[in-house]
Amino acid sequence: MFDIFKKKHESTKLDQPLSWAERLKAGLARTRDTLNTPISELLRGGKIDDALYEELESLLLMADCGVAATQALLEEVRSQVSRSALKDATALRSALRQAMTALLAPLEQPLDTRSHTPFVIMLVGVNGAGKTTTIGKLAWKLQHEGKSVLVAAGDTFRAAAREQLEAWGARNNVHVVASTGGDPAAVIFDAVNSAKAKGIDVVIADTAGRLPTQLNLMEEIKKIRRVIGKALPGAPHEVLLVLDANTGQNAVMQVKAFDDALKVTGLVLTKLDGTAKGGVIAAIAKTRPIPVRYIGVGEQIEDLQPFRAAEFSEALFA
Repeated sequence: MFDIFKKKHESTKLDQPLSWAERLKAGLARTRDTLNTPISELLRGGKIDDALYEELESLLLMADCGVAATQALLEEVRSQVSRSALKDATALRSALRQAMTALLAPLEQPLDTRSHTPFVIMLVGVNGAGKTTTIGKLAWKLQHEGKSVLVAAGDTFRAAAREQLEAWGARNNVHVVASTGGDPAAVIFDAVNSAKAKGIDVVIADTAGRLPTQLNLMEEIKKIRRVIGKALPGAPHEVLLVLDANTGQNAVMQVKAFDDALKVTGLVLTKLDGTAKGGVIAAIAKTRPIPVRYIGVGEQIEDLQPFRAAEFSEALFA
C-alpha cells in the first residue's frame, strides 16, 4: 500500500500538480453527479414552488444528507428565498451552497498538536475504514510540518497492519513500536514512554478495527484509552474516529457509538472519491457535530487534507 503512495507521490512531481481545490472537486465527483447534476436540471429555468422543494429534498436524501440535515438545509434555503424575494429557481443553487457551508462550518476545526509534547493521537474505527492508510498519510503530513513522529502499531491482531506501518516507517525514518500478538495496550504504553524519553512531538497509536456491537472489543478499546492516560496523564489528546464515507448513514451511527464509548474529539472521513454518499458530512454536522479534522479524496498521499466547509460546499455544488 505504501509503495503505491510512494509511486503516486513521485509521479505527481513530474506532472503539473493539482491544487487542493481541484483535487477536492475531482474527489467529490460521484457525490456531485448524484446531487448536483439532477439539481442543475431541476433548477433550470423553473419556478420556486412546493414541488421543486420536494424534488430537492429527495436529491439531498439520496446523497445521504439525512433527514434532519435535509430539513435544516431546506428551511435555510426557504428563508433565503423569502428574504431576497427570489423568483427564479436557478438562484437556489447559491442559496443551497451557502446553507450547506453554514451547516458544516462548526466542523471546520483543524488538528492542532502544539498543546502537548508528546501529543498523543489515538485512531479508532471499524474494520476497513482506512485507519492504517490514514496513519501513513497523517504521519507524512506531520513530518512535512516539521514534527517528529512515532507510530504505535496497536493493531496486534492483523499482521498486515503492522507490516504496512513498519514498511512505511522504515522508508520515511519514522520509528514504529510493534509487537507480534500480545496486548495492544502494552504496545501503545511502551510507545508513549519511548516518545517521552526521546522528545518525540507526536505519537500516532493505531488500534484494531471493531464494530460498536462487539461489546468485548469496545471494552478493550476503553482499556487502551485508560492505559494511555497512565503512561501520560491527560492523554490521548486526540481520539480520531476514521469513517469510510461509503457507509453513508451507518457512519452517523458509528460516530454516536464510538463517541459514547471514548469521547471522540475528531473525525477523519475517508474514500470520499469512491462514493456518492458524501452528503453524510451534513448528517454528522446536524446529529453529532464533532470536528472533521481531515477528509480523504484520493489515493495520493497528499489527498488527506484539513476539512474546509466553504471549499467542500463549493466542490459539491460546482
